[in-house]
Amino acid sequence: MLYLPVETLYNFMQEVFIKVGVPAEEAKICADVLIESDLRGIESHGIGRLKMYYDRIKAGIQFTNTKIDVVSDRAATAVWDGNHGMGHVIAHKAMQNAIDKAKQFGIGCVTVRNSTHYGICGYYASMAIEENMIGFTFTNARPSIAPTNGVEPMLGTNPICFGCPADGDFPFIYDAATSISQRGKIEVLAREEKATPEGWAINLKGETQTDTAKLLVDLVKKQASMLPIGGTDEVTGSHKGYGLSMMVEILSAALQNGSYLQGLHGWAPDGITRVPYKLGHFFLAINIDFFTDIKDFKSIVGDIMKQMVNSKKIPGRDRIYVAGEKEHFNAIRVKRDGIPVVPNLRKDIEVMQKELGIDMIQFD
Repeated sequence: MLYLPVETLYNFMQEVFIKVGVPAEEAKICADVLIESDLRGIESHGIGRLKMYYDRIKAGIQFTNTKIDVVSDRAATAVWDGNHGMGHVIAHKAMQNAIDKAKQFGIGCVTVRNSTHYGICGYYASMAIEENMIGFTFTNARPSIAPTNGVEPMLGTNPICFGCPADGDFPFIYDAATSISQRGKIEVLAREEKATPEGWAINLKGETQTDTAKLLVDLVKKQASMLPIGGTDEVTGSHKGYGLSMMVEILSAALQNGSYLQGLHGWAPDGITRVPYKLGHFFLAINIDFFTDIKDFKSIVGDIMKQMVNSKKIPGRDRIYVAGEKEHFNAIRVKRDGIPVVPNLRKDIEVMQKELGIDMIQFD
């Protein structure tokens, strides 16, 4: 495994975005979101996802000049149209607008339609946390998840993110897909040439599918589906993951009169022509100061986290974690040791460097 310094990959990603036409200030936002993913140990959404954005921009289904239209703006709420620009830029500005509204009204909510993939949700929740606020964000995604008792990919991995400040070394940030695994982890397994674990995905017969390369192809062809949290059966809670994913779909589409379900698959009716994904997002900022003293809030959250960590463990397990803790320690380690780059990721980096005339990373 090759490890590259954080600063090296951050500068490289920023340069790639600039080279393909993203304005410098907005390229920095995109690189900020991606590098934060690598710092937190979410390998599916950092440097590993750069080639995806690069390819989509080249294909003309994601635009480097982000033009945002304000559909409505009323007191604590707003609806935006992202016009298929850079999702990271749209999301950053939307959450900042929600925060600004929360400073005035106590709560700020911004919904977005016609956006593109915006990276990890936790980045935007962190923006609210830095302002001593609670941050929520949801987004829908291209269909890849089957409903309970179904085999057809209908819903996206549709993550839920909630973050809030605490009085410890790190905030509480829950950021997770409503499926057993996010699609990005399947892409990571493909780069590492590993099989998909049993129970993560099924074919049209409801049989588990573990051939990772084939799975990625079959997801696009609607010949396979990933599964919601809880798997295929209500006995194991499949209906809960399915229901949460539906909630995210509604909040990411209905409030903003946006696209949903099969309207997000990125293909024209002819099944040949690629089109923008038309994703929708939901952002909510809650100003804690409008409810209680921030110090009291942080103290209570911190105590909840401490009590959880110090509760009795299963024999043989060394530690209980809370959301945000592993990411905190991973960031310390990555800043020290660098970001892991597997051979297939190296090939992607080399392709982008060659095609864009960049000579920033020397592997030999």
